[in-house]
Amino acid sequence: MKKIRILLLLLVVVTLVSCANKKTVFVSTQGSDQGNGTREKPFLTLEKARDFIREKRVKNGPVPYSILVREGEYYFTRPLTLTEEDNGVTIAAYNNEKVRFTGGLSIDPDEVLRVSGTSKRKLFPEENREDIFLIHLKDIGITAFGNLHPVGFKRPEKSVWMELFINGEPFHLSRWPNDSSVAIGKIINRGSVAAEGDEGDTGGTFTYSVTRPSSWKNPEDIWIAGYFRYGWADDAVKLASIDTINQTFTTTLPHRYGFGTGKPYNRWYAYNIPEEIDAPGEYYIDRTEGIVYFYNPGKIETIEVSVFEDLFISITGASNITVKGIDFECTRGVAVEMIATKECLLTDCSFKNIGRYAVTVDYEDIPLSAGKNPVLSKNNGIVNCTVCQTGTGGIKLNGGNRNTLESAGNYVENSVIHDFNRIAKTYCAGIRISGVGNRISNNEIFNSPHSAILLHGNDHLIEYNEIHNVCLVTDDVGAVYYGRNPSFRGNVVRFNYFHHLGDVYRTTAVYHDDGACAMEVHGNIFYKAGTIPVLIGGGSDNVYTNNIFIDTPIGIKVDNRMQAFEWAKPMIAAGGVIEQRLAAVKYNQPPYSERYPELAKYWDEDPSLPKRNLIDENVFVQVDQIIKRVDEGVNTDKKLLEFTDNNYITNEDPGFVDKENQNFKLKDTSVIFKKIPGFKQIPVEKIGPL
Repeated sequence: MKKIRILLLLLVVVTLVSCANKKTVFVSTQGSDQGNGTREKPFLTLEKARDFIREKRVKNGPVPYSILVREGEYYFTRPLTLTEEDNGVTIAAYNNEKVRFTGGLSIDPDEVLRVSGTSKRKLFPEENREDIFLIHLKDIGITAFGNLHPVGFKRPEKSVWMELFINGEPFHLSRWPNDSSVAIGKIINRGSVAAEGDEGDTGGTFTYSVTRPSSWKNPEDIWIAGYFRYGWADDAVKLASIDTINQTFTTTLPHRYGFGTGKPYNRWYAYNIPEEIDAPGEYYIDRTEGIVYFYNPGKIETIEVSVFEDLFISITGASNITVKGIDFECTRGVAVEMIATKECLLTDCSFKNIGRYAVTVDYEDIPLSAGKNPVLSKNNGIVNCTVCQTGTGGIKLNGGNRNTLESAGNYVENSVIHDFNRIAKTYCAGIRISGVGNRISNNEIFNSPHSAILLHGNDHLIEYNEIHNVCLVTDDVGAVYYGRNPSFRGNVVRFNYFHHLGDVYRTTAVYHDDGACAMEVHGNIFYKAGTIPVLIGGGSDNVYTNNIFIDTPIGIKVDNRMQAFEWAKPMIAAGGVIEQRLAAVKYNQPPYSERYPELAKYWDEDPSLPKRNLIDENVFVQVDQIIKRVDEGVNTDKKLLEFTDNNYITNEDPGFVDKENQNFKLKDTSVIFKKIPGFKQIPVEKIGPL
């Protein structure tokens, strides 16, 4: 720990020295773009500072510069774009002053009126009128309300509509029920089912069993959200009509998998209903009259509505750009994007109340017809940052070339990511890592209905992270999840602490889904880590060593789904999804055949049967069922995994320093070191943000 702190201190010193050697330009909310960029006469805008530096470099060459931003709020109406012209520029808060980039318009609390004293009072139930407030947005020049649109699994990512933030906290569109949902009734019409080849736009119709919808006055404004078919695919669609006599809902658009019923997660709630403003945190916008209504939040200190739909900062094709110490808040879109960049760094920044992802790192997408390779993003970092209250996920980290297996070296490190998925609930992870050779280290990720980390690609490293309270309300989900592509290989998950995952439905800490292969899982702690901490769903070459499982109903579940289950067999059929994905990377040719020799024999070794899954030198403490093997309907004497004699199973405390307080470091006298001579101490003191 001391060595790590010294290294971090040296990094800070090096950074300060580097900044000291740079020329400086100042920006201030009190400045003027007619100034000269000095501390005494700072510029007003970042664009002016950028252009000033570009002009100086025409004469003086690529001299390093720092744009030092003075304390205050900077309202954005367009992105700050940085390119290779801006290589070597640092944008930083001056002297740790509080600098806030915002895409929201502030509203004076004096503009707030009680509904009970206006002509609008009759829109609301009498018992709620005293606690419902309104603001005439049009009267103060705010008209860009945006429109609601479908969100959920496989829906296109878009900037969201105008949101309301009071005292810095996001409000949500008024809904019923307030904190629960209602079972989907009888299905009258499933609607078009894209997953089954029907690409039509016919909405679904189903019955409901409650009386509340009969009181809703404007069904054409109402949306419903929920898990309409599967517990891992959320959706939100607008209602076309409510038949209060037959008690049916009909939607304007279909759900990808068709509406279903009978499962515990097949449920709905309705939102964007003015008369349902009956609890703190709820709001509704009348887009025709330009009025926002909201429930009494108590003392109102600040009010803000998100207006900006674009990026705060767009960095494309640049290198060695640093953004330090900035708070990014209140936007409908992504905050910062890095495309085809190298050695760029976001450090000591916070991202809050963002409509989509906070940060995306990606490559420059060049059409295949151009005959060129994509321009990769390499060695970019997000370090010591905080991300919370995002509409979708936290960070997208993409880089590396999957055709050549060239690593990118991008990383998210020492950051805290929590309370994401405010709007889209599934497959928008805290960190979405893809490409080749990227890293996620020493982060804390928590409070999400779905996954913490979604993984695509090869040779990624996920280490020293604390992941907890995720997978809270979804089914068939993993905190770390990847699947349905056997060419995703070489990934390592080590020295992470998974704990207190959701246990409402089927939840997993590490999920190898639909034939996922060749992950090394080493030195992790799984404590109350869902209903199935590890699920190997039909794949091969997954190796578990030196892990500790504590207080879980099941340790590891393995199945041969592509041999046993009818729904899974088409994946490995001729022309199926797995054949397509293997062919796309030329799996049986270099570099894949050399880097992953088992992959080259994928079709020769009966891919329906898992093989070479190894469970060795692990510890299971108070685990009810160590291995759950599922192979219904198939007679086979083949092992789906190898569980060696070197694993240790006990119902006693094996010698943790303090199990009651979740200190799972092993005492030197722990029985584990005797039972498993090769077991290594897990460095728990290094896990999480440092």
